Amino acid sequence: MSRPPDPSSVRIPGPWTHREVSANGIRLHVAEAGKGPLVILLHGFPEFWWSWRHQLPALAAAGMRAVAVDLRGYGDSDKPPRGYDLWTLSGDVAGLVRALGERQADLVGQDWGGILGWCTAALHPRVVRSVTVLAAAHPRAMGQALLRDPAQRSAARYLATFQVPWLPERDLVRDGAVLVEDILRDGAGPRWRASSEFTAVARRYREAMLIPAAAHCALEYYRWVGRSQFRFDGRRFSRAVARAARVPVLQLHGAEDPYVLERTARHSAPWAGNSYRYEVLPGIGHFVPQEAPERTTELLTEFLRSS
Repeated sequence: MSRPPDPSSVRIPGPWTHREVSANGIRLHVAEAGKGPLVILLHGFPEFWWSWRHQLPALAAAGMRAVAVDLRGYGDSDKPPRGYDLWTLSGDVAGLVRALGERQADLVGQDWGGILGWCTAALHPRVVRSVTVLAAAHPRAMGQALLRDPAQRSAARYLATFQVPWLPERDLVRDGAVLVEDILRDGAGPRWRASSEFTAVARRYREAMLIPAAAHCALEYYRWVGRSQFRFDGRRFSRAVARAARVPVLQLHGAEDPYVLERTARHSAPWAGNSYRYEVLPGIGHFVPQEAPERTTELLTEFLRSS
């Protein structure tokens, strides 16, 4: 029986520097490149910081300080038993900005990272200069879609599956975490799914999910969302994030995203504030920064320079 990978295995060499940062009471692993205005890159499920491998050097070359973080519970960051609610996770992001020695940062997030971008802008507005959201609807827009849109409910049926204790963790790591590759393939647009790099990229994410406790922590994000629907804490959170963003917002969404439907993402507009741009990427699925790296970097750089 092979030993599980060490958390440090995600410290993949490249044109970036790996280091640890203490923020909000935990240790976060980051990969950093460049100097200039701080841009924090927040990954989604089932990934880790490496999902931003294309954007890190590009943003550095554009004169920015790009920092991709392993979110709480992922990769080489701490995996505490608690803290997977959006209150605490947003506090992690705000704490990271300050721990990196800055007063504000541009937040760029995909999937869960995009949700954290929305939430941090609402809960910690002073540390946020702008928000770029990829493949994620505003939490209020998603909540409304789950209530009113049967197609979005069907697309997000994994939310219910992940609520069961322990069994989803076993499924996620079984057979070398092959389910991670299935999630990536099912969510990808046809071009990336058929590309020569896909299998090698998926292998990286499979290995990272096999790090001890990573699968459990990743699923705890979803479990808090499920539990919070029936608790006062969840209703209080929904009210707290209901205010429109007071900073520029760029939203990029793949037209072929099967997990967060494009029409659901588009309904985020009421919470995006007055300085808002929405772009749909044809032929692209859920994993926007990796499926369309050049277009993502082009739109992102243009937005960050103008905001």
